[in-house]
Amino acid sequence: MARLNGGYAESPHAAPVVQKYGGSSLTTLDQVRSVAERTAVRHRTGTRVVLVVSARGNSTDDLLALAREVGAATPGREVDQLLGTGESASSALLALAVQSAGVPALSLTGEQTGILASGAHGRGTIVAVDTEPITRVLDSGAVAVVAGFQGVNERRDIITLGRGGSDTTAVAIAAELGADHCEIHTDVQGVYTADPRLVPEASRIPRIDVDVMAEMSLAGAKVLHSRAVELAAAHAVDIHVLHNQRPGPGTFVAARNDTRRDMLESSGLVTSVMADRQVARIDLRLADKDATAQLFDFFARKSVLADMTTLHDVDGGVHVSATVGSADVEAVRSYAQSSLDAARVEVGDDIAKISLVGQALLSSPECAARALRRLRRSGISANAVSTSQLRISITVPAAEATRATRLLHREFELDSRNTDHGSPSPVPV
Repeated sequence: MARLNGGYAESPHAAPVVQKYGGSSLTTLDQVRSVAERTAVRHRTGTRVVLVVSARGNSTDDLLALAREVGAATPGREVDQLLGTGESASSALLALAVQSAGVPALSLTGEQTGILASGAHGRGTIVAVDTEPITRVLDSGAVAVVAGFQGVNERRDIITLGRGGSDTTAVAIAAELGADHCEIHTDVQGVYTADPRLVPEASRIPRIDVDVMAEMSLAGAKVLHSRAVELAAAHAVDIHVLHNQRPGPGTFVAARNDTRRDMLESSGLVTSVMADRQVARIDLRLADKDATAQLFDFFARKSVLADMTTLHDVDGGVHVSATVGSADVEAVRSYAQSSLDAARVEVGDDIAKISLVGQALLSSPECAARALRRLRRSGISANAVSTSQLRISITVPAAEATRATRLLHREFELDSRNTDHGSPSPVPV
């Protein structure tokens, strides 16, 4: 079994093409047949093809609703067992469609693919991929159709990878098979400078550095799963984001050093403005600094992404403030009260996090000053700010998220780089 921190075996064959199709790309049977027919055409050119698929349409939401109806309040083993059926059904159906298009195909679940995952249910992390099952399918002359979003732990229990986890599956497989790049086929025409639903003037970004893309994903961009982008950076796998139906250049996310060098030298400071409404600020009063370390151990165990964190010594205790995902608030609150004996737990869920993403932002403090000044002049209060070389994040009232995004997008003249000569598709970036 190949480890993601190791290498992959040399193969006498050319590296395969790895393509990922999201659930919106496979909602209708016509869409399934269209993907199958395009796959068959490519296969007949002699290309070895691996397809990674998500659950069709709203299947995952429907399955989660069923789990809630029978009383499952939190992710766990049985919820993951249930959710995994969505991708498995999708891969089997697409394999049947490819066969009907005249090309041999074989579907594989995460376990059959040899994807080993660890971590909490619903938030697993891929730690190894056994390339032998996929290679065996490809060597037989068939297309491999892999169920994304899932792996198994050492007990052979299904571990799902979280929303967007099929992206991570595709990049991990591409890395282990030695593919030059991974194609992500979705319902957008590329990566945009902002969410086009919030900013109609948002422009498609033709090429972007993988580190900047990682920050965009963490800041709220939905087009690529953040863990997938991190894997691409670690293993030098370029990503090509393409529309699943409309031809076009898409967006090229460059991870290889020779490709990235020219981009870094010619890129501007601010690349995009991201808005994340699924956040809350949690303020805790803990007894001592040891409790602070325990809190961050909890974050690590539960894969809670705590951002914009501050620590202050107060009257023998510690005041901790951080932004976390809205879905994590109750888990953090419960742990702080039951295990850390927190004297105070306050949650502010009426905020949004607006992020400027780009390069050399910490070295250019005028960017933060310019953003804060623009918001203040428009009557939007900034409650907290954090900066790094790749991202400036500002929390604002949730009701002002759209206006703040549009103001900053205009302030940094991002719509002036529109290369699509038309309005982008009104879908998440």
